[in-house]
Amino acid sequence: MLLAGTVVSASICNPISSQVWANSDNNKIATAIQTLKQSEQRWIQINLSKQNLTAWEGNKPVYAITISSGKGSTPTRIGTFKIQTKQKKSRMRGRGYDVPNVPHIMYYQGGYAIHGAYWHNKFGTPVSHGCINLAPNHAKWIFEWADIGTPVVIQ
Repeated sequence: MLLAGTVVSASICNPISSQVWANSDNNKIATAIQTLKQSEQRWIQINLSKQNLTAWEGNKPVYAITISSGKGSTPTRIGTFKIQTKQKKSRMRGRGYDVPNVPHIMYYQGGYAIHGAYWHNKFGTPVSHGCINLAPNHAKWIFEWADIGTPVVIQ
């Protein structure tokens, strides 16, 4: 009986703690957006539910495009990040993909990046392995506009 009660208790508490964690992330993201909009800084906002990317300079949107984020089995991570490295062109490999000559790559966390995608035209639909896919011409614009250290907010 005690073991069964413990299991029930754990299953009841787990969804609540997950919700508290999600609310904490949402508050951090909202605070980051508010702070960035009060600055003159360049920053990138990615809205996963709308499948779009907006480039901002302080509180002014300067460029907005449709993206493809991670599909259900390989989701894009939410949170606040910064562009860590940039590569004009590179091969990207992972479980289930090996793509040469990926253009305009900007890594923001480990293997997660914003980059051009010439191999599909399904922008507006989550199809990637967790990265943010852009049409190559849009990827070039963002790549040239953003510097290493540019904040990236994904929600």
